[in-house]
Amino acid sequence: MLEFAGAVADKVAVARTKASSIDTMTGIIGELAFAEWFLGDWQKHDILNTKGFPDFDGRIEIKTSTFPFSDRLNLLVRQDYAAARQPECYVQIIIDAPVRGPKAIEAGWVCRISGWATSADVDAAPLRDFGNVWGGRGGYKCHHISISNLRDMDEFPIARK
Repeated sequence: MLEFAGAVADKVAVARTKASSIDTMTGIIGELAFAEWFLGDWQKHDILNTKGFPDFDGRIEIKTSTFPFSDRLNLLVRQDYAAARQPECYVQIIIDAPVRGPKAIEAGWVCRISGWATSADVDAAPLRDFGNVWGGRGGYKCHHISISNLRDMDEFPIARK
């Protein structure tokens, strides 16, 4: 999975403010981890054709962070993204890193599918600039919902394939 993600990273990178140097790899790995859960095989997900659209079936958007896992982390959705798109569900994945601000994603790290929220949940969530891993301002605001307040994946409303 890591090898594949590295091979396609340049093809799926988006031109936007980056919170860390591994943002693109983080997003790819999160989508592939969800594909393994949702589709039963991460290789069935066509990651090259989701740019500009929700990640799965035009209905599900995956949000991924690489961070030491804690239930105090948040589902973060950029304000501009939430205003432009309304997927049925946002799913939060945390790549459980051993340290804050890793320079790379390593084999063996656990991807935690931490829960989901609707677009209405996200739109109603408060806004805040969470900054970046280097300690400065991010320059944009994100709607945020604590992982502990996300809906359980056992209640995910879209049938797995």
